[in-house]
Amino acid sequence: MKLSLRQKLFLSIFGATAMALLSVFFFVYWSINYGFFEYLNQIEQSRLEQLGMRLSTLYAQSKNWQFLKDSPEMFYQLLENINNNQPSLQFPPRPHLPFPPFVVLDMDKNPVVGDSSDIKNLKCKPIFYEQEIIGYIGIRSPKHFLSPPQIDFLKKQKTALLIIVASVLLFVGIFSISISKYLIYPLKEMAKATNKITAGNYSARVSVSSADEIGKLAKNFNEMALALEKNEKARRQWIADISHEIRTPVTILRGEVEAIIDGIRPLNLETINSIHNEILRLNRLVEDLYQLAISDIGTLNYHKEKIDLKNLLIKSVQTYFQEFNKKNIKIRIEVAQEPVNIYADKERMQQLLSNLFDNSLKYTNSGGQLIIRLVSDKKQTTIEFEDSEPGIREEELNKIFERFYRVETSRSRKTGGSGLGLAICKNIVEAHGGTISAFPSSIGGVLIKIILPQNEL
Repeated sequence: MKLSLRQKLFLSIFGATAMALLSVFFFVYWSINYGFFEYLNQIEQSRLEQLGMRLSTLYAQSKNWQFLKDSPEMFYQLLENINNNQPSLQFPPRPHLPFPPFVVLDMDKNPVVGDSSDIKNLKCKPIFYEQEIIGYIGIRSPKHFLSPPQIDFLKKQKTALLIIVASVLLFVGIFSISISKYLIYPLKEMAKATNKITAGNYSARVSVSSADEIGKLAKNFNEMALALEKNEKARRQWIADISHEIRTPVTILRGEVEAIIDGIRPLNLETINSIHNEILRLNRLVEDLYQLAISDIGTLNYHKEKIDLKNLLIKSVQTYFQEFNKKNIKIRIEVAQEPVNIYADKERMQQLLSNLFDNSLKYTNSGGQLIIRLVSDKKQTTIEFEDSEPGIREEELNKIFERFYRVETSRSRKTGGSGLGLAICKNIVEAHGGTISAFPSSIGGVLIKIILPQNEL
């Protein structure tokens, strides 16, 4: 049978408490019996001494025990006199009633008077006369001669103990049910919220009512739900952005073709070039989407090897120099004289640098500048692309690595690009175990900083 967590908690709390209570119960039960009979033994030992002294005095008169054999009533009278002087067990003085626990034995331990049915288990004390043993007086265990009031006393004590234990167990049972319900409640709420999230309701949350481990779990659950909600919104936005990005060139192509069909535009080289440009733009967008998608799911093939990043950077500068020169954007490179070797995928590093150059080229005003820094030490390699105006508000800096994000609120395509370049850069950097961040530039634009670890060289 499978037990629920609540049942396990209840059984754990109740079981542990019950075991502790039962241990206490048996100890106290034994202690009551032992203590009570020990108390009776001490009283009877005191009476035993008095009885021994009186029997010694009577023995001196006849120098034998025949007087007790002939008159057992004398023994009972002695007991009655002692009972009257010291409160203890009350024994009947008549021989036809049950024998008292005391037994008188001669020096050979033969019975003289009293119940001799259990001589072996008697506790015997010698009786002295003129420093010689003249006999013994024994007493049976108090268990065999309890009076009704004493039996009733023991029963009441044990009954009270049972009632106390049963009451505590009942209280612990109720408490265990309550505390297990209290502890499980947040987990049940999380289970309900999990079902809602599974059904697609990512706004489900649980209340955090404590600072313990369950409270931390609830807090982590809410953070997870929030992340899922954001991811779902990002997914929907991603689909909407893809639709928007593809719709633009397709709409232009459709318009161009329909204009040709309707005879509005002539089918000449200029029209064909316009259509071709839109096809190329659509192809670049599809390629960017493909690169981003496969990098998201980790299927980009990374063939890492030792490469000279400085040499790769200089070649990229040479490739983009003419494009930057057309916009009158100056490029300044700050690199060390020696090679900068890293362990990376050469093609992906080239793609990373190309995307960074494209980004600066598209979003830097004419007449501006681009400063490129490459610094390396034993632990890491740092790449910085710092361009001039326009800048970005600080609260938007971290958003530029999101797919399709553009600072322009109108989403116009005047600056070109798909809005996926920096998102692809982020995936490439993270695949190499590095980080990419954006900061305000000291020359008015944006500073993009990449840190790559130096390993396996």
